Amino acid sequence: MTFNNQNGLLAQLELYFTSLMYLYFTPSFYTIPKSPCGFDHGLVLNFGFLFTLMYAAYYVVFDKRAGSMAALLCFVCWVGASYIANKLGYSQTWKVVLAAQLFCWTNQFIGHGVFEKRAPALLDNLAQAFLMAPFFVVLEVLQSLFKYEPYPGFSASVQAKIKADIREWKEKKEKLS
Repeated sequence: MTFNNQNGLLAQLELYFTSLMYLYFTPSFYTIPKSPCGFDHGLVLNFGFLFTLMYAAYYVVFDKRAGSMAALLCFVCWVGASYIANKLGYSQTWKVVLAAQLFCWTNQFIGHGVFEKRAPALLDNLAQAFLMAPFFVVLEVLQSLFKYEPYPGFSASVQAKIKADIREWKEKKEKLS
């Protein structure tokens, strides 16, 4: 998976973040006490936290360096989403989440169709769409900013696979026409 459109990168992060905002309102296993200075951070250990923990652990197991960066980003998103959801309250949060999810999913489908000329991974593999897509965003950012690759030749092999997938998709599309 690659994102030829920067809107796809942002949409992946927004989908994850707003999911955590909604999950903030799931039952709490434990509420973290307010800070000594009285700051209400709104952090609760609930399904949003477990969701974050699952993603973070999976990413670290997948690749220690990039996965650690992705895990840190997951926890930053959890803290931010919890804070915002706590301040907005349920009645506002679900509206924000609904609008953002609709916008981002529409962006994903249009972006894949217009810019990548292929169907989104969601139609092929749910685990890839929901678990790996955010990690590929991190990998792509690390690769573009720091030339990071989990192993030598990773970026070239991914690009070759993407080109082959696009070519295969176009051939199938032509056969159906």
